[in-house]
Amino acid sequence: MSATAQGATAQDAAAESASSASAPAKGAPAGDTPVEGAPGESTLAELRKRADELLPELAAGAARRELERELPHREIRALADAGLLTFRIPASYGGGGASVAEVFDFLISLAAADSNIAQALRPSYGRVEHLLAAPEADRERWFPRFLAGDVFGNAGWEIGGANGEVRTRIDGDGVVNGSKYYSTGALYSDWISASAVDDAGERVFFTVPRDREGLELLDDFDGIGQRLTASGTTLLNGVKVAPEEIAARPGGGGRSPVSAFMQLYLAGVLAGIARGALADAVAFTRERARPIQHSGVARSVDDPYVRHTVGEISARAYAAESAVLHAASAIDRAWAGGLDSGLLTDAAVKVAQAQFVAAESALKASELVFDVGGGSAVARKHNLDRHWRNARTVANHNPRAWKAAVVGAYRLTGEQPPVNGLF
Repeated sequence: MSATAQGATAQDAAAESASSASAPAKGAPAGDTPVEGAPGESTLAELRKRADELLPELAAGAARRELERELPHREIRALADAGLLTFRIPASYGGGGASVAEVFDFLISLAAADSNIAQALRPSYGRVEHLLAAPEADRERWFPRFLAGDVFGNAGWEIGGANGEVRTRIDGDGVVNGSKYYSTGALYSDWISASAVDDAGERVFFTVPRDREGLELLDDFDGIGQRLTASGTTLLNGVKVAPEEIAARPGGGGRSPVSAFMQLYLAGVLAGIARGALADAVAFTRERARPIQHSGVARSVDDPYVRHTVGEISARAYAAESAVLHAASAIDRAWAGGLDSGLLTDAAVKVAQAQFVAAESALKASELVFDVGGGSAVARKHNLDRHWRNARTVANHNPRAWKAAVVGAYRLTGEQPPVNGLF
C-alpha cells in the first residue's frame, strides 16, 4: 500500500507515482504528437469490450487467491496486455482517450472484481495522469511503454523516520542506497519509480527497470487487508541511475488535478469494495443462507430483514459509486476549464467528500454482509471478511476525519483545502 494515515505527506502524489511532470500546463490534456504504429493502440470501445471479458474471470478467483495468498501476476499481466492501463492516454497517442469519469467507471468495476489488483495498479494509472500534465518529451517517451503493456510500480515511502522524511541517498555519480516501504504493486511491475535525496539535500525522482542491478523487491507487506498488492519493501543497494532516468521535479506550488485523481483513486477502490460486498451478499443469500427458524419463510431471499440488509448494502454501494463519479466529473471540468483555480478547488473539495462517503459506505457495507447469513457466513472458506479488511486497509491511507474537517472549513469560512498531495 502507499502511505498510511500517519505516513501521508504533502509529497503523496509525487512519491506515489514519481511524477515526471513539473507544474501542470494550462489547458485540458491532449496528445499533440501521435505515436505511429504503437503496438497497443485501442479505441475506448475496444478497451471496454476487453474489460467486460476479463473482469468476470478476475472476480471469480479473487476470494480464492487471497485465501491461498496467490499473487495475481497472471491477472495483472492480462490486464496490461489487453491495454487496460491506457484508458486515459489520448487517442492521438493510440490510447482510449477516456475522461476521468470514464476511467473511474472502469476502476470501480476493477476494484469490485479484485480490490488487490485495482490498488496494485494505482501507480500505473497515476503515472499516466502525471504524464498528461508533463512536458511533451515525457509523454513521447513513456506512453509507448504503456501501449506495449508495461506496468509501473512505486517505491516512494520510508518508515522509521519523521513523517515524510526521505533518507535514501543518491550520490554525485547517480548511485542510490536506501530502503523503501509501501512499494505499491512493485512486484508486478516492469519499472520502479522512487525518490532519493542528493548531496545538496534536494529530492530526486527517478524511474528504473525492475531488473536493475542492486534493486531488490521483498514480498513482506503484512497489512490485515489488501494482502496481494505486493506493497512490501524495496531495497536499493548501489543502484545506478542514469541522468536520463531522473525526472523533472514534480509540483510547482499550485493545486494539481493529478493530486485529486490520486486521492479519488482510493475512493474508487473503496466504492468497488462496496460493490463487491453487495455481489457476495446476494450470492450467499441465494445459494447458501438458510432462513432463521421463526422467520416464517422457506427461503432467505424472502426474509424481510435479509431483504432490508441487502437493500442497505446496495444503497451504500450506490452512494459510494455516485460520489466517486460525481467527483471525477469535477476533475474533468477542471481539465476542460484550463486548470482554473476555482475549478481545481471545487474538484479537491468534491474528492474529499467522495473519500469520506466511500470509506463510510464500504466499511458499513462489508460489515453488513454477515447479516444475510448465520454462523456459516463466518466460515473461513467463504472469505467474506476480506471486504471489511480490504476496506479498512484502504481507508487508513488518509484519515477521513481530516477530509470532513477540511470540507467543513471550506463551507463555513471559505478556507481553501491544503495544497498538497492529499487534496
